[in-house]
Amino acid sequence: MTQSDPVIEWLLDSDPSIRWQVMRDLIDTPERNWMAERAKVETEGWGARLLACRDEDGQWAGGAFLPAGFDPREWRERGQPWTATTFSLSQLREFGLDPACEQARRAVELIGANARWEEGGQPYWQGEVEECINGRTVADGAYFGIDVSAIVDRLAGERLDDGGWNCERTRGSIRSSFASTINVLEGLLEFEKSTGGTLRSREARRTGEEFLLERHLFRRLGTGKPADERFLHFLHPNRWRYDILRALDYFRASTILTGAAPDHRLGEAIEHLRSRRLQDGRWPLDWSLPGRVWCEVDDGQGEPSRWITLRAMRVLRWWDAQLSIDA
Repeated sequence: MTQSDPVIEWLLDSDPSIRWQVMRDLIDTPERNWMAERAKVETEGWGARLLACRDEDGQWAGGAFLPAGFDPREWRERGQPWTATTFSLSQLREFGLDPACEQARRAVELIGANARWEEGGQPYWQGEVEECINGRTVADGAYFGIDVSAIVDRLAGERLDDGGWNCERTRGSIRSSFASTINVLEGLLEFEKSTGGTLRSREARRTGEEFLLERHLFRRLGTGKPADERFLHFLHPNRWRYDILRALDYFRASTILTGAAPDHRLGEAIEHLRSRRLQDGRWPLDWSLPGRVWCEVDDGQGEPSRWITLRAMRVLRWWDAQLSIDA
């Protein structure tokens, strides 16, 4: 795959947050080159725009999970707002903002000093109470160099009997959810990348992965039917939502870290991903979450999406490379 590929050219004709990942994951650019491109996330495009939206105290929109002065009518009428600190920080992680850069270091320091969760007033880096929120907090904290080991240990102890997690656990749920589980798994994986993990966190990640694999990433265990048809439709940004592309990209990153072979139970989701490719080689954005945002990073529902296409292409490249090794 080379830059003469029209899809690659289309992906490269984009924001630095996409370009550097294309260079690293799809065209094997030397590290010094993609690192130089990655550094632009701090000063150009969506990354720079999002960083410029910070408040003086380091937060975004004056709140941890919700904007300051949030009116519940907005959620009902326009959708959940995505402008507060937790979603902004997660988006910078997705963009690949260098955690060692000056603005990243300053942001996480100020968040630690000033941000408090609306639920109980806890300091931001101590975590909230819901597993999916804490999964993303662990992912962001580990990525940006914060000690989140206490939240990790808590999450490991909050697993349900089927191996995964559910944000409704404290309200009586005894079955894990796909969405809560992928949010926690991504956090545990980022923690393991940064620290090596602990015996407890690695075991929790193993059981969470098995929860998804047993269900082939989208099926009910009892009936075999899709747990939610939306899992088969691709969205971006995912925020807290689940789809099979998010899960496949997670398993790709997991096997790269551990050196394990891809699990054959991913195969059905892989074939669905292939089937959704457009004739021109791109993938569309099927849907997106309504609600207030700082900036749009896709061209609209139904249109080819650079983010979906990037993730789909690197997943298939990883999967097909392993098949060629096994052949």
